This record gives sequence, structure tokens and C-alpha cells, in this order.
Amino acid sequence: MDELSIKVNISDRIYPLTVKHTEEEKIRRAAKLINDKLKAYGSNFAVRDKQDIISMCALELATELISITDNRANESTGLTAQLDEIRDLLKHVTI
Repeated sequence: MDELSIKVNISDRIYPLTVKHTEEEKIRRAAKLINDKLKAYGSNFAVRDKQDIISMCALELATELISITDNRANESTGLTAQLDEIRDLLKHVTI
């Protein structure tokens, strides 16, 4: 089968997951990224409540995702405009 059962540790909690074999490495890397960010927030800020640290980590990661998505949309728009220009130029070319 293409799926396997794994356990990931996030913020000192174990989460059992069933994932595609091809996704296992990404999920483990994501869990490590989250834990690294949680550790950084915990050591850099005087925050007592773990929920606050988790919320700040989620906010940072969501902001990064939105920035990446926006950049891709802008790149796609630019490429579409360039392709339209090329199509217009090709319409006038005779072979």
C-alpha cells in the first residue's frame, strides 16, 4: 500500500498519522520546523502560556504561506501578460 502510519511530536504531544509514503518526509520536516519555531519563540520571548507561543508560530507560518502564495500569483500574472504579448507578435508573423 502507498500509506503508512507514523507518529510526529509537536509541542511535546504525539500525533499518530496515516500518510502517503511520498509525503512522510515533508510531514516530518514540517513537524521539525514547527518545533524549532516554538523553541525559538519560547527562548526569545517572556511568554508563559504555551498556547501563546503556538499561536505566534501559527501566525508566522500562515503569514509566510500567504506571502509565497501572493508572490506566485503575481509571477503568474506577469507570465500571462508576457505570453499574451508573444501571442500577439506571432499573429503578425507569416511563414
